[in-house]
Amino acid sequence: MTDHGSTPGERLRAEPGSPLRVMELGTVEYRAAWALQQQIAAERQRDAIDDTVLLLEHPPVYTLGRRATMEHVLLDAEQRATAGIDVVEVDRGGDVTYHGPGQLVVYPVVRLAGQRHVVDFVRALEEVAIVALASLEVVGERRDGLTGVWVGREKIVAIGVRVGAGGVTSHGLALNVAPDLLHFGGIVPCGLATEGVTSLAALGRPADMAIARAAMRTGLAQVLDASLTDVPSEDLPAPLTTLTEVASR
Repeated sequence: MTDHGSTPGERLRAEPGSPLRVMELGTVEYRAAWALQQQIAAERQRDAIDDTVLLLEHPPVYTLGRRATMEHVLLDAEQRATAGIDVVEVDRGGDVTYHGPGQLVVYPVVRLAGQRHVVDFVRALEEVAIVALASLEVVGERRDGLTGVWVGREKIVAIGVRVGAGGVTSHGLALNVAPDLLHFGGIVPCGLATEGVTSLAALGRPADMAIARAAMRTGLAQVLDASLTDVPSEDLPAPLTTLTEVASR
C-alpha cells in the first residue's frame, strides 16, 4: 500500500503550495502540443507565469525518446501511413511509446526545487497516477527497475520527462483510459518486449475521459501540493483552440 502521508512530491516544486495553472486542451496534434510546452517552459524559466499543467489527447503517434531506436517501431512507413500513425523524435527520456485518442496525456511544466533530480520528478508523477487510479478503484503499482505504473504485469501509465534550464520540466505521463490497444502492437512499448499494456476500459473501469481528468487533477493537487486554477478557454492559445474545435466535430 502506498503511504500518501509522505509522497515523492513533497517539497518537489520550487514553490510548494503555489497555484498550478491547468489547461484542458481537448485533442491536439503532438507537434503543436510540444511547441506549446516549449513556449510555456520558456515563460516559466523567466518566472513570467506559474507552474502549468496541460491535459489533452493526441491523434495517433509513436514518439521516440532519447534512448529509443527505430528497431522498436515494428510497423514500416507504409503500414504506419495506412494506420494513420505519425512518428516524432522528442527530447524526453525513455524509449518509444504510443499516444492516441482515448489516452489522457498530462504535461506538467513546473520549476523543481534546487537539488531535485529527474528521478524524483518521475517518482512523483508515478505517485500522481497511483493516487488518480486509486480514486477510480484501480490499484496501480510501481515495479522495481521500471518506470511507470502497472496493474500486475501490464502497464497502464507511461512516463517520460525532461528537466531543462532552471529546473523546469516538460513532457510527462499518459494514462490509458480507452485507447486502441492494438496500436501498441506496432511498437515495443518502452523497449519492454515481454510486458503487456492495459487500460481502464480493459480492466472494466469507467472509460470516461472527464472522470479520468477529474481523478488526475486530484492526484496532481495532492502529490504536487498545489491548488489548481483553470486557464479560461478564451486565454488558451488560438491555434490549439482551433485544433480542439476541429477534433470535437
